[in-house]
Amino acid sequence: MKGIIGTLRRGYAGLNDAMVPQDDNRSEIAIKRKRFRVILLLGIFFSAVMFLISISISSGGIIPLSDALTSLISAVSKGGNGLNTEELYIFQSRLPRTVAAIGVGAGLAIAGCMFQALIRNPLVDPYITGVSSGAGCMAIAVVVMGISLSALSDYSNYIIPLAAIIGGLLAFGITLSVAEGAGGSATNYILAGTIVGFAFTSIQTIFLSLEKDNLTNVMWWLYGSFANITWENAFLVLIPALAISIIAMFWAREFNLFMTGEDQANQLGLNVRRFKAVMMVVASVLTSICVAFVGVIGFVGLVIPHACRMLLGGDHRLIMPASIVLGACLMLFADLVARVVIAPLEIPVGAVTALIGTPVFAYMLIRRGRDYDG
Repeated sequence: MKGIIGTLRRGYAGLNDAMVPQDDNRSEIAIKRKRFRVILLLGIFFSAVMFLISISISSGGIIPLSDALTSLISAVSKGGNGLNTEELYIFQSRLPRTVAAIGVGAGLAIAGCMFQALIRNPLVDPYITGVSSGAGCMAIAVVVMGISLSALSDYSNYIIPLAAIIGGLLAFGITLSVAEGAGGSATNYILAGTIVGFAFTSIQTIFLSLEKDNLTNVMWWLYGSFANITWENAFLVLIPALAISIIAMFWAREFNLFMTGEDQANQLGLNVRRFKAVMMVVASVLTSICVAFVGVIGFVGLVIPHACRMLLGGDHRLIMPASIVLGACLMLFADLVARVVIAPLEIPVGAVTALIGTPVFAYMLIRRGRDYDG
């Protein structure tokens, strides 16, 4: 296993081909495991801090932290019934979006981690397969065609999210077919995803040009926002996103094996073609779920797993849980900034993640970009 991990690190980062001495190898693994524990503890700590601040501070005003925590505990103990004004505000407004932010941040980070491994390029994100373009196109098509009108009023909260999931999976299916038809290489997937994304974006632009009224909600959706999250859809985001993220970690060893090279992985018993196809479906479903209720939020699935690889090497048993924790932490912070930076107005959370992610990713690229082949 130590030899495989050493090979993983050299193959993924494109460093020298010389064998790492066993003593140095053991020392490096121990250092990265210690670093992993530190990252996990710090990530959990700062996530808890962001959680507490999020229920205390918002565009609607500031509630002293002690009062906010007391109201939260009281509201939970009452089961959300018979709440006073402060308890109601925290339990029905601030808490659901905070819970959803945790699920979306963790889900996008894991999806990015999976795509970067499967495509063998640390500079891609969960939307490389055209998922976001397909989801956005279908959501806007629903609004323009008036599908979410009175006849379906009882289900209106689910029509756009369901359309987004269908559109995202449709885009992925087309990308998968084109890429596999072209040979199934990493480059094929990147090119196919780019082409499919452009196609769906063009169709989306046509729909936008046809719509003259009431596109405010859709435009917010295109740039990401937790403003419309309720308890009902918060759980529909949180539970599937966390469940799929945790389940994906059970394949961490297979991801490590995949990263040694397709030929070697096949020789060691991994059906590479099937594994790649199944994991891409899982990652696309996870991305679509995260996109469906809160819209398109970029850079989380790009920066978080990339940073984890830089800090922890190529072992997905370390990268994946670290990505979950740091992804949730970043999303909580971004949502908090989106709410308070120009209060009482609120800005799209996707704009915040882009403003944070762009300079951070540029720094990482300058430092380590030459190490990567892709």
